[in-house]
Amino acid sequence: MIMQSIWFFLWGLLWALFFMTSGFDLGIGILYPFLGKTDTDKKMMINSLGPLWDGNEVWLITAGGVTFAAFPLVYATMFSTLYVPLMLILFTLIIRGVSFEFRGLSEKKAWTFIWDSCIFVGSFAPALLFGVAFANIFSGIPFDANGVFQGNLFTLLTPYGVLGGLVFVLLFAMHGSLWLCLRTENDLQARAAKIFSVLWPIIVAGVAGFVAYSKFVTSLFENYAKYPVLYLIIVLAVAGLVAARILAAKKMYFRAWGASCVAIVFTTFFGIAGLFPNLFPSSIDANLSLTAFNSSSSPLTLRIMLIVVLIFIPMVLAYQGWAYKLFSHKIKEEDLHHEEAY
Repeated sequence: MIMQSIWFFLWGLLWALFFMTSGFDLGIGILYPFLGKTDTDKKMMINSLGPLWDGNEVWLITAGGVTFAAFPLVYATMFSTLYVPLMLILFTLIIRGVSFEFRGLSEKKAWTFIWDSCIFVGSFAPALLFGVAFANIFSGIPFDANGVFQGNLFTLLTPYGVLGGLVFVLLFAMHGSLWLCLRTENDLQARAAKIFSVLWPIIVAGVAGFVAYSKFVTSLFENYAKYPVLYLIIVLAVAGLVAARILAAKKMYFRAWGASCVAIVFTTFFGIAGLFPNLFPSSIDANLSLTAFNSSSSPLTLRIMLIVVLIFIPMVLAYQGWAYKLFSHKIKEEDLHHEEAY
């Protein structure tokens, strides 16, 4: 049971790392049509995330791989019940990646409009769908004893699911605006700072509403009642949001972005901690729910995987830390003329 519990935590941590890292590049895509007033602005926005966005996707692959290897039954049931939204996420992420490369191949307005639209859709849709998917996991998925989904895509679009999707969109937009404050300057930086100020109270209200709504439509708070120390997760999420606002007002944008990272990680763990030991609960019958204990691989498999993870995850974190430091400078207009620029 200890190995299953460890892997449950690692499963949640990898998803939190994905949302923390990819959150800002998805957020920039969400803000793209609103902050990109000129073609130069849009190129600045793309190049601010250019060297990093594809590396951030590693955490999505890792989180999916861990689900497959550590909890194969969860993987099979998840991709069966959530097939449509997961395929939509995959296709939109592909479209977004292609758009970064293709928009600069022609200066025709129709061409750039198509790919600019794809950048927005390919950022907004995954953020929304991830939020909807995880909100539904928190509240329970209607699947039967055979793992067959009893519903369709619209079954997932409950008020709670939609609220979860909107909270993810807002959090990622806030995260992206702080990254633009960090990496751009002049008018674009000023507009990014302004939109952060506008978004912040909306995000606070959205996160508070989502947590409060969870009390009525999920069983997440049962673990919090058993282990009051878990409320520290909510406190840290709130602290991250408050610190981001204070630090951004002081124009300490790197620290504000770090505080935003904290807010996203602990907002994710609010649900993860409440789920335990459930990984994929059934809303039809709680006895059908897939947990860390009834859906895991063998203890030997989990032990071998843990050794691999303890070796390679720190290496990936070190590499990403180096990459972030290397590309932490301000993007200037002359940078857009380099051969490797988008």
